[in-house]
Amino acid sequence: MATWNSRGLRGSTLEDLINRTNEKYQEHHLALIQKIPTPITPIKIDKESRHITLAYFDQKSTVDYIGVVQGIPICFDAKECATDTFALANIHEHQVQFMKEFEQQRGIAFFLIYYSARNTFYYLTYRLMRSFWDRAQSGGRKSFRFEELEEQFFLSQKQGILVPYLDMIQLDLQLRDDLRDEG
Repeated sequence: MATWNSRGLRGSTLEDLINRTNEKYQEHHLALIQKIPTPITPIKIDKESRHITLAYFDQKSTVDYIGVVQGIPICFDAKECATDTFALANIHEHQVQFMKEFEQQRGIAFFLIYYSARNTFYYLTYRLMRSFWDRAQSGGRKSFRFEELEEQFFLSQKQGILVPYLDMIQLDLQLRDDLRDEG
C-alpha cells in the first residue's frame, strides 16, 4: 500500500487534487472528465460581496464526476475519511442506484476515498461498495473497515499525477472481464 508525503493535503481539498489530475489526463489526451456541479437555488445574496449566503439544493446530485476514458464511460464520487472506518451513511441510496444503472450501461462507477489519517488514496470499485451496501441493508455493519479493502486498489504515487486513478480503472476492467469469463 502506497502512502503520500507525510505533509498530507496541506490545505488543498480532495476535489482540487482530483480536478488537477483530470486536467493532466485531458492535456495528455487520456481522459475527459467533468466535475458535476450540485444544482442550488440561492435564497439570500450578500449585495456587497455578491456571495450566496443561503441556498437550498434543487435536487439530489448523483456523482461528483462523469466522463470518458479511452472510449469507456466512467462516473465517480470523491469522499474523505478521517478514521479507518467509513460510514455508509456517506453514500446515498440515489447514488447507489445511479451507479448501478451506469454499470448496467457498461460504464465504470467507483469512489475515490482519501483516508486522511493515513494520507492514503483508495479506489473503491462499485462491486465492493455494493457488497458493503448489501450487507448493511441485510442488517449487518453500516460501515466498512480499512482492513476490508482490496489491497490492489490502493493508489500508488505517480510522477506529475496527484490522484492517479487510471491504472485502477484498467485493473477494475480486467477483474470484471475475469469475473465474466468465470460466469
